Amino acid sequence: MASKTRTLKFKRVVNAPSAEVYRAFTNPTALRDWLCDAARVDARKGGQVYFGWNDGYHAIGKFTTLAPGRRVAFTWRGYDEPGESSVQVSLAGKNGGTVMTLTHAGLGSGKVWAETVKSLTDGWPDKLENLQSMLETGIDLRTARLPRMGVFIDDFNVEIAAQLGVPVSEGIRLAGVADGTGAQAAGLQKDDVLVRLGGNKVFDFPSLGNALQGHKAGDKVPIIFYRGGKKMTTHMELSQRPIPQVPPLAELIEIVRKNYAELDVELAKLVEGLSEAQAAYQLAPDSWSIMETIAHFIACERDFQSWVAQMLNDREVGDSLEFRPNVTQRIRAIVERFATLPALLDELKRSEAETVNLLAALPAEFVARKHLYQRAALWMTQTVPSHFRDEHFGLMQAAIQAARRDASS
Repeated sequence: MASKTRTLKFKRVVNAPSAEVYRAFTNPTALRDWLCDAARVDARKGGQVYFGWNDGYHAIGKFTTLAPGRRVAFTWRGYDEPGESSVQVSLAGKNGGTVMTLTHAGLGSGKVWAETVKSLTDGWPDKLENLQSMLETGIDLRTARLPRMGVFIDDFNVEIAAQLGVPVSEGIRLAGVADGTGAQAAGLQKDDVLVRLGGNKVFDFPSLGNALQGHKAGDKVPIIFYRGGKKMTTHMELSQRPIPQVPPLAELIEIVRKNYAELDVELAKLVEGLSEAQAAYQLAPDSWSIMETIAHFIACERDFQSWVAQMLNDREVGDSLEFRPNVTQRIRAIVERFATLPALLDELKRSEAETVNLLAALPAEFVARKHLYQRAALWMTQTVPSHFRDEHFGLMQAAIQAARRDASS
């Protein structure tokens, strides 16, 4: 006699075309942005699919149905699950949006399947809500809902405990709290020593992270802390992390133009009067000269353009451009190609202009894919302005001062 199986069914209305909802189940970048932390997809009947999560869980399967804009189905075998099951997603257009129905079938019964069924029953609604958020706003709720206490941490040891009159030697001493956060609302202050959060002992940054696991923004958790010799107990509401605002395309282009113009002026002022020898000066054998740093900026522009082109081709993309522009051999090849400081500065301006032109040419279809457009927009509005000022300005200034000092000695 065949054993009984169970089917879970979930429905959600998404304000996005059915073609985009279908893509969310068949494109690896889109899948990473709402479902999992790693994805490999061969979007053809019989093609393999893999979903991976940072906690070690993963699921594998094969596509059984691929009807663009209407239906997608695949088998599912999750790590340490008792057997294979299947997922089917049916899509129906309605009033410009899509009614999405997901069924997870072939689940067994009894104790051996209980944990799997509970996990899927609890998990799919949150995942589908995140899918809706990704398509409608570009916001990944897994990140947006990460809890934030809003505290700044300072050193704490036996000597400091004695100075503060705190009767414990382990805990987290606060350097202050951020305005508008749960920590401020709970009345926490500088030099308070937090010892328990949500029933968990806390004594350093990793233990604090462990105590926050399983919580989300908006949760209220009990906390125990010392203020001097007085032990205090209260509840704190965990805050939501700030969600960066992404400007519309026309506004983004103007922001980028303005940022580049300001950065070019600052850079020109920084290197004014610098000789070629001074521009090639290195503080240490493994440090960049001024010319090499400018070559790094040029490489960043080129890599950003390539990154956007990859997204325009709807290929799988990573989330960081951090390391490719840092390859020393590549940087020195750019320096050798342009040879002089003025030529490198001119090439940087040309590269910046190419980036602006690429942004201006972005099609409406790309901008409508908010999870992709947001990547490009946040890089331009958050990373680019801080890259020169916060990461490189001080080092460049030190190299220039040392080069001029050596030249005059």
